[in-house]
Amino acid sequence: MAGKFKDEEFLEYVVKALVDVPEAVKVERKVDEMGVLLSLKLDQVDMGKIIGRNGNTAKAIRNLLRVVGLKNQARVNLKIEEPAGSSRVSAPRVSTGSVSESVDDVVEDLKL
Repeated sequence: MAGKFKDEEFLEYVVKALVDVPEAVKVERKVDEMGVLLSLKLDQVDMGKIIGRNGNTAKAIRNLLRVVGLKNQARVNLKIEEPAGSSRVSAPRVSTGSVSESVDDVVEDLKL
């Protein structure tokens, strides 16, 4: 894997170990003033495994990447790209961080 950076190599290794279609895993690395952005592309059938229940697997992978970034003096962010042909209808709801949303707020969000 010559020419790959440690963060990119690490992400690819972890994700390939978790998915059913490892040959579909592609990692793209971009560096800008905000740090390193790793874009992850994978097979549609593996999206659930990488996101995890309530996004816990994705959060764990992001935390590990943050540690790898700290070791290499870089800020590393992960973007999980939606596969082509995905059946998701709309964008996910963005939480305001407030746990106690009223029923009216939720109903208004559903109308969108």
